[in-house]
Amino acid sequence: MGSGQVTHWQGKHVTVAGLGVSGIPAAKVLHGLGARVTVVNDGDDARARAQAAELEALGVTVRLGDGATLPEGTELVVTAPGWKPDKPLFEAARAAGLEIWGDVELAWRLRGPDAAPWLAVTGTNGKTTTVQMLTSILTAAGLRTAAVGNIGVSLLDAVLGDEEYDVLAVELSSYQLHWAPSLRAHSAAVLNLAPDHLDWHGSMEAYAADKGRVYEGNRVACVYNAADKATEDLVREADVEEGCRAVGFTLGTPGPSQLGVVEGILVDRAFVENRHKNAQELAEVCDVNPPAPHNIANALAAAALARAFGVPARAVRDGLRAFTPDAHRIAHVADVAGVAYVDDSKATNTHAAEASLAAYESIVWIAGGLAKGATFDEIVAKSAARLRGVVLIGADRALIREALTRHAPEVPVVDLDRTDTGAMLAAVQEAQRLATAGDTVLLAPACASMDMFANYNKRGDAFAEAVRELGADA
Repeated sequence: MGSGQVTHWQGKHVTVAGLGVSGIPAAKVLHGLGARVTVVNDGDDARARAQAAELEALGVTVRLGDGATLPEGTELVVTAPGWKPDKPLFEAARAAGLEIWGDVELAWRLRGPDAAPWLAVTGTNGKTTTVQMLTSILTAAGLRTAAVGNIGVSLLDAVLGDEEYDVLAVELSSYQLHWAPSLRAHSAAVLNLAPDHLDWHGSMEAYAADKGRVYEGNRVACVYNAADKATEDLVREADVEEGCRAVGFTLGTPGPSQLGVVEGILVDRAFVENRHKNAQELAEVCDVNPPAPHNIANALAAAALARAFGVPARAVRDGLRAFTPDAHRIAHVADVAGVAYVDDSKATNTHAAEASLAAYESIVWIAGGLAKGATFDEIVAKSAARLRGVVLIGADRALIREALTRHAPEVPVVDLDRTDTGAMLAAVQEAQRLATAGDTVLLAPACASMDMFANYNKRGDAFAEAVRELGADA
C-alpha cells in the first residue's frame, strides 16, 4: 500500500464531506473497506435525498442539511474537492487534530505496492486537452493507460479496479491538489497560472501554492511553461527527489532541457543524449489538432511528460495525430458567407479566452457570463487590434463593456440584455451583422455559463445550433 496507507479501516469512523461525483464513490469505497462512514451534505433537495437513500441502503449514515458540524467520533475527514478550506467542518476537524483528505489523496493512499506511476497535469487552462493528448501518446507507445482524475475514469476506480495499468495520465485541479498532501507523481506539469477560483483559495498566492503541490516529490521531471515565469518559480520551490530535472516547453526555439518549435517541427532538447548539441524531432505543428498556439503548447507539455516516461519520438507523433479534441474547445462549427464560426465555450476564464483570441487575426467576439471575480482590462488591451466587433451576453457583461470603453473605444459593441433561450441566436445574428468575409466569429466567453446555461457544453451547443440556423438561411 501507499506510504501513508491507513491499514486498519475496520470500524474506523470516517466522515465524508459532500455527496456528488467524488463523495459518493469515496463513501462506497470506505464502507467496502469496513469503515464506519457518515456522509454530511449542506443541501437537502430531492436529488440529495435520492443519493442518500442509495447510500443508506448500503449501511452508510447520511446527514443532509448540515455540513458544518463534525460528527462525534470522527477519526478522518474525506472531502469532495469543491468544499472550501474555511468551512466550519474543517475548522472543527483541524481543531481536533484530524487529517483532511480529498478523493485524490484517498486514491493515492489506497494504491497497491505495484501501482502504476502517475503523470500529473495541472494549470489554469488546457489540463483536459493535455491529459488527453498524453493518453493518446502513451497509448501509441503500446502502454496500458487511462485519463483519470478530474476527467475520464474515476481515480478510485483506476486504483482499485481490476484493470492493470502501466501508467496513469492524471488531470488535477487546484481544489484536488489542496486536499492531496502526500501525492508524489513520477513527473508533473503546470501548464500556466492565471487568476481563477480566487474566491475559493482566498488569494493568487494560495492558488499558485496549491497548483505547485503537483511538483512535490517528483522523480524524473518537473515540466514548466517557459513563457510563464510563475510556473518555473513553482519548480524552484518544490522539494523533489534527487536527480529530478526542470524541463521547460516553449513555442520558440528550445534551449537545453526544453521542448520547443523549430521551423514547424516540435523538437526535444531535454530527453536526448548531449542535449547541449542535439535535438530530437518529435512531430510537425500540423500534427497538432487544432494548431492554435496554446494548443501547440499543450502538445509540447504532453510530449515532455511522455518523454520523461521514456516514450519514443515516433509515439509522440502518432499519438498527436490520433488525438481528437473534445467539443467546445476552439471547434470550427461552419463557414457562412465567408465568415468562420468557432465554438470555444470552454474558455470560461480570461486566460483561456485570451489564448483563443490570439489564434485568429480578425474577430467578432461573443463574450460574457459569470465573471467569477475576474477583470477584463488586460484581455481587451491585448486583443483590441484583432477585434472587429463584440457581442456581449450574460450577467457580468458590463465589466467587459467597461474594459472595451477604456481600451478599445473604436470597436463596435452590441450589449444584449436578455437571458431567454433565444439569446444565443440573437447574439450570433448580431455577430453576423458585424462580420465581413475573412472574419472569425468566436464564442470565447471568458466567463462561466451558469447564469444562462446549465454548463459550458449547453452554451456551446446553443451557439452551434444558432450557427446552423444562419447557414440554413444563407
